[in-house]
Amino acid sequence: MKNIAIVIALSAFSAVAFAAPETFNIDPVHTAPRFEYSHFGYSNQLHRFDKTSGKIVLDRAAHSGSVDVTIDAKSVNTGLALFNGHLQGEDFFDTAKYPTITFKSTSVKFDGDKPVAVEGELTIKGVTKLVTLTVTSFHAMPHPMTKKDAIGANAVAKIKRSDFNMGKNVPYVGDEVTLSIAVEAMKE
Repeated sequence: MKNIAIVIALSAFSAVAFAAPETFNIDPVHTAPRFEYSHFGYSNQLHRFDKTSGKIVLDRAAHSGSVDVTIDAKSVNTGLALFNGHLQGEDFFDTAKYPTITFKSTSVKFDGDKPVAVEGELTIKGVTKLVTLTVTSFHAMPHPMTKKDAIGANAVAKIKRSDFNMGKNVPYVGDEVTLSIAVEAMKE
């Protein structure tokens, strides 16, 4: 009986020890980084970016991973072309000098085999700050249409836009910005 327990324990250990990381490519059609802020206290405005790329690497058995995301800042979408251009100007994203926004993880925290937080470096307008994305949902399964393994998640974080040299009109237009990211990715 004791030998069986040892064999089971060694089998479990070897499965964890030899678990391989899986790499997933971000699906640009089903990934939507959004940002929300207070507009003079009247309402919260919600806008998005339409072009996102990157990779997510997960080893759920080893509780490790990485996230590398690039957002095309010129793809900012407020629903109004004139306002999109305003946000691309020097006072805000300054897309002529800084065409991309990046997030590169430094660690991924797990609860069981599910990621619950991703810590990393967010770079906007040439300024890099440490940010923690809280994962509010995570799902992994074969995609019903492609039959390839896929993952999806939603994550949120709060930042101050003034920390990224985008503080024009603070405090009238809120400094605190809620980032929310809906992401889907397919296994390579």
